[in-house]
Amino acid sequence: MKTRRRRTSRKTTGLLPISFLLLVLLPLLLMPLGAIYIFAARGGLGHFIRTFSQSDAQFALRFSLLIAFATSLVNGVLGTFAAYVLAKYRFPGREALSVVVNLPVAIPTVVVGTSLLLLWGPLGLLGQFLDPMGVQPMFAPFGVFLAHLFVTFPYMLGAVKPVLDELEATYEEAAYTIGASRWQAFRFVILPTLRGGLFSGTLLTFAHSLGEFGATVMVSGNLRLRTQTAPLYIFAQFEAGNIETANAVAAVLATLSFALFFVLLRFTQRRSQRVA
Repeated sequence: MKTRRRRTSRKTTGLLPISFLLLVLLPLLLMPLGAIYIFAARGGLGHFIRTFSQSDAQFALRFSLLIAFATSLVNGVLGTFAAYVLAKYRFPGREALSVVVNLPVAIPTVVVGTSLLLLWGPLGLLGQFLDPMGVQPMFAPFGVFLAHLFVTFPYMLGAVKPVLDELEATYEEAAYTIGASRWQAFRFVILPTLRGGLFSGTLLTFAHSLGEFGATVMVSGNLRLRTQTAPLYIFAQFEAGNIETANAVAAVLATLSFALFFVLLRFTQRRSQRVA
């Protein structure tokens, strides 16, 4: 009887913090997200279909998906390599390097775009030598790709490195004792244990790249049918007063993000259940 009373009292007392949490989240998260779909549906299904029949909207979505896919692929390799070096090697300046590679999380994305312009732009430290040769990374798709690599790099690193830190060195050492090279030990011993981290890091990188705005607007020039990503297209449509059109594309991006994080949440729950 006492146990039942305790459980009942916990459920009753838990209503207050839960209600307070919902009260806080309602104007901060739930209502703004709901407003996207409300405004997207105001023009009706016909307007929604017409929005995505336009070449501008189609290009912006395709370009965003392509950049997000390429960014996830490249950062999957670079981030895993960086995580392996930082986890397995001890060298002077290792701690400082760990801070540097995680800085993009703390730096405003507009500052990231500015730094890339100052390096690769026509008047930049390196760009001034490339421009006379007809090579201009900025205000081109490659510049957008560079910005997304910079901004999303820590996500793959942060997903993979904790797994490497917790991995017991005895498995790798056992592989060396039977004649395995460092690459073979990584491929057959370490890499299989990184699947969960790689999957999580890839989804986070893809989702963040899909919605990246600050650095992109600086390095892309927001050129129609050339460097305009979906977030930039939404911004341009809002400036033009096309609220329903902007929100139609925003609703698609929000739905894609929800789907990605739902998959990530389900994957994380299954992993925790297996461990338990």
